[in-house]
Amino acid sequence: MNAAKSNVNVKIDTAVKEQATKILSQMGIDQTTAIDMYYRQIIAERRLPFQPTVAQTYGKQVLDLIRLKNIPNITLHADKNGNAYIDKDQHPDLYDWAVNG
Repeated sequence: MNAAKSNVNVKIDTAVKEQATKILSQMGIDQTTAIDMYYRQIIAERRLPFQPTVAQTYGKQVLDLIRLKNIPNITLHADKNGNAYIDKDQHPDLYDWAVNG
């Protein structure tokens, strides 16, 4: 017995649709099947099948990288133009990280 069918109408960026359609096609899946699979996975997991996150600001990314490198938290100094600088002799590890990554 066939289940009743319903349409889903969405507006999506053309480039996104084209790229996704190409990838799905390479997998042998059409858009309708992919969306059906997505909805079924939502039902099965009772949540989105991926974890959306808020994009971090650039400053937060830098702070996280500093923490991962165990670089000490120091007060930066600024020159007369407002540009931050690191004393190479006082903080060689931080200077090296800032210059070389």
